This record gives sequence, structure tokens and C-alpha cells, in this order.
Amino acid sequence: QVQLVESGGGLVQPGDSLRLSCEGSGRSFGAYAMHWFRQAPGKERDFVAAITWSGESTYYGDSVKDRFTISRDKSKNTVYLEMKNLKPEDTAVYYCAADGLLRVHDSGLEYWGQGTRVTVSS
Repeated sequence: QVQLVESGGGLVQPGDSLRLSCEGSGRSFGAYAMHWFRQAPGKERDFVAAITWSGESTYYGDSVKDRFTISRDKSKNTVYLEMKNLKPEDTAVYYCAADGLLRVHDSGLEYWGQGTRVTVSS
């Protein structure tokens, strides 16, 4: 069993930066690929970023490439999402998810956090 807890969301202005954290617990946390998805009001949940269990490979959604960076610290059982140059369209609830396989769609992932809200507004 893996439990995921996101933190770091909040209200920021366009152009600001923000770092989200996802702390995991469970014996096998380090063996899972980790993901970030987001869901804006009235929209489907979209893929944001993912990182392999080793941390050697990362993947990004087209809308966040070159602005967001995913990383993991296995010693802290934590995955991060560094977000730069935030735009109003980045406003969403951001979810952390873990699975044995790296996925770019939100169906089938084994574990989910409760989400953290990010609002980008002037």
C-alpha cells in the first residue's frame, strides 16, 4: 500500500514560480513511477509530468514543457513539481499518482493523492 500526500499549492500571480511536493509512504514507494496530473474546473484530468522509478527519465505534457520540472528524492520519499512562468491556464487541482508503469493517461494508475489546488491569477 502506498499513500500520497501533496502540498505546496496556493494562489500566485502570472509569471510566478511554485513548487509542489508529493510525499509517499509505503515499503515499495521507490519502485513506482510517479506522475503529476491536473484537473481544471469543468475539464478532464490531464497529464502534466512523470518520472521513472530510477529518476533517470522524465516526460512532460506539451503545455508545460520547458516550464515545469519533475524530480524525485528517494531518500525523502518525495516527488517534486517545480513550476515556472505560471499562466492563468495552469490553474487546476494538481494530483500526484504512483504506478508500477509510467503512464501518460489517468486511467489505471494504482495510487492517487488527494490533490493540491493551484490558482494563477492577477
